Amino acid sequence: MFLGLGVGFGLAIDPLYISEISPACHRGQLVTWSEFALNIGIVLGFASGIIFSGVPANKAWRYMFGLGAILPSILLIFVSFVMPESPRWLMANEREEEALSILRRIYPQGFQVELIVKDIRESLVKEALAENTVGWGVIFFPTPAFRRMLLVGISVAIAQQAVGIDAIQYYMVYILEESGISDRTEQNWTLIFLGLLKLFCIVIAGYLFDMKGRRPLIFLSLIGMMFALLMQSINFLGSTKNNLTIICLSTYLIFFSLGMGPGAWLIPSEVFSTLIRAKAMSLATFMNRIVATIMSSSFLTVATAITWSGFFLLLACICLIILVFFFFLLPETNGKSLEQMSVYFAEITGDRSILDIEESYKAKQRNLELENTRRQGHVEDESSMTIT
Repeated sequence: MFLGLGVGFGLAIDPLYISEISPACHRGQLVTWSEFALNIGIVLGFASGIIFSGVPANKAWRYMFGLGAILPSILLIFVSFVMPESPRWLMANEREEEALSILRRIYPQGFQVELIVKDIRESLVKEALAENTVGWGVIFFPTPAFRRMLLVGISVAIAQQAVGIDAIQYYMVYILEESGISDRTEQNWTLIFLGLLKLFCIVIAGYLFDMKGRRPLIFLSLIGMMFALLMQSINFLGSTKNNLTIICLSTYLIFFSLGMGPGAWLIPSEVFSTLIRAKAMSLATFMNRIVATIMSSSFLTVATAITWSGFFLLLACICLIILVFFFFLLPETNGKSLEQMSVYFAEITGDRSILDIEESYKAKQRNLELENTRRQGHVEDESSMTIT
């Protein structure tokens, strides 16, 4: 139960926190480190099979569990003494000076962090007006812009598991055995190799997300996985599978790690506006884990019922459906600040409830500037008369 709570909080908060302290131009790379860290844990899990291979089984699992306490303990120290609070959260709770101080630590010296504070402040004002318009029913009865945000963010989180990644990772040993690799040592080294390959590709994806954008990498990822799954399906129709099985698994993991893996947490962490970020990210994480549970718990049953070849073909079809879905509904969010998302999605969907607020706010700002200009001119005229 506690592990489930920890994983759930981690998956929801980690990318959200990173996105809130990251500059828009580096957000793709930095949020991707969340997925990178997750996969370090997976590689360590794979490696534990070799590390404790000489330890009696009744003791090995105890050592594994004990080692699991090390990284969380280190993280507690970082959270307490190194990691700053989210500036956006501080601004939302009227702690502007603290937010300004943290932004000065995060951004390079000389950067005008006051402009970021101004953008956050204006965004909070506009979203307060929007909240008065749509109320707390924004999640269950969303306007077009919020509906599109929820559809994009939650569907990406669902899609990450619908392509079968957790099911394949959890039962990779079964897949290797079915392909003829039965030696435990060979299995363990194969798992470590695949885990390290996945880690390497996630690092590359981080740079590419900021250089090429979100949409191209998600599409490339889905097409690559679809090809790998089709090849694996054909492979399992034959009698000899060893080498081709590892090649197909490697290809699948490479393309997953270049897009759907890190992208499934990057996109939800940036598309949700401040008004719904906490609630929507929790919902996206919940749906991600529900689909992961369904896929993992039904993996062996379905594979036995429709054969391994049929199961990989089914996953390839799911990739194709997701690709078509995202082609029409997934917008490009690269380079946009978190404060721009509400208006951006309102423009995409033609949501007047947000666009009217934006126009009204801009009109008020213009009027205030004109009024200040008039007052300044009046003061200068009075000063001139006094001197005369």
